[in-house]
Order: sequence, then structure tokens, then C-alpha cells
Amino acid sequence: MGLAIADADGLAARPLATVRRGRTLDEDLETIGGVAREQRVGELIVGLPLEASGGEGPMAAAARAWAAGIADGLGLPVSLRDERLTSHVAEQRLGPMPRGRCGGPPSKTQRERYRARVDREAAAIILQDELEARRAR
Repeated sequence: MGLAIADADGLAARPLATVRRGRTLDEDLETIGGVAREQRVGELIVGLPLEASGGEGPMAAAARAWAAGIADGLGLPVSLRDERLTSHVAEQRLGPMPRGRCGGPPSKTQRERYRARVDREAAAIILQDELEARRAR
């Protein structure tokens, strides 16, 4: 799960970290709560995985339920933001996945590192979209 943070004036978002999802909501609360306290976060923006049509499917419903649990558990406001195409945009920004040794296919470690970078960058894109939408209001 990619995490991003806004600068103090709320103008720009930047990638922060990638964390593993826990097996339970309590594990996620512990992880995200620690980061939120450390970074003095006042609100969370959670990506909402809408379908290509813009409709909500099972993944969006699960994200809504998870976000509600995080909001209740941390006592922080949580907003949802459409995350369609953010991983694609992040991959375009980062460029292709590095090749493996001698130009071969990437190793499992290289793939995992690249995916973690994509997740962080996608989180920054989601947060930046939210910041810009709020400024436009």
C-alpha cells in the first residue's frame, strides 16, 4: 500500500512510503496510525478503485468499508478519491521496470521494488488530485 504526504501548505504531494497490508484491520490501524502520528497527519485520503465505467464494484465496496474502519479506529477524517489510472500514470512517470542481470528479465526483488515505487507514486497522484480539487472549489 503506497503512502504519500502533502507539504505543510497543502499545495504539493510527495511519495512517502510503501507498507504491507495487514491481515486484519487492527494491523492496518497500527501501521497507518504510527505513520499518521509520526507525520502529524490530520486527514487521510484513500484511493477508491472504481471500475473503468466509473461504477462501484466489489473492490470499491471493500475500500469504502476499510476506509470507514480506519476512520473509526484512528479518529481521523477519511476522504475517498477515485484512483483509476493512477498506477498507469505512475508507471509512465517512473519509466519501465529495470531489467535483470545481463539484460534478462527482472528478478523477483526488482519487481517488488518497482511495484513498491509505483504504489508510492500512485498514492502521491491520488493525494495531489485531491489537493487540486479542493483548491478549485
